[in-house]
Amino acid sequence: LFEIGIPDSIFHFLSKEEQEMLEERGGRSFLKPEFRKHIKVALTGGVFDILHIGHVRTLEEAKKLGDVLVVAIAKDEHIKNKNRKVIHSQEYRAKMVEFLKPVDIAMIGADKPQDMISLVEPDIIVYGYDQEEFLKPEGVEIIKLKEHVEEERFKTSRIIKELGL
Repeated sequence: LFEIGIPDSIFHFLSKEEQEMLEERGGRSFLKPEFRKHIKVALTGGVFDILHIGHVRTLEEAKKLGDVLVVAIAKDEHIKNKNRKVIHSQEYRAKMVEFLKPVDIAMIGADKPQDMISLVEPDIIVYGYDQEEFLKPEGVEIIKLKEHVEEERFKTSRIIKELGL
């Protein structure tokens, strides 16, 4: 994630202090490792097909755990492989989640979860109360949220059923 780099066209807009935190590689500027270590990156993920207050509360709690909250949005193909219907495209869901206040970066997930870990390099992985802790990379703190809002009322599966989708 911090390897994406800042293009030269943007570099000159940064303050002198910000510019000194970066190093140039291949025509792009990257955050120097000594500065990256001061940023705590939290990663969480989900489908987010029908946004509800449970999602927002989970993202609020996840944001409290880091300086930057990255949200991985499940790919359409992944949802279909779990025999679920896709209501909104992965691009639509990513854009909707990106607009939520606690979210710094929303991105469509990778084909392999480990690829997402390699890209984001999180310090913390946050799982919602109803999510399975399927990734536990070495050196990454795993946090399972316990709090939820009216579990049965705000479950996506229940909402989909009530809507007849």
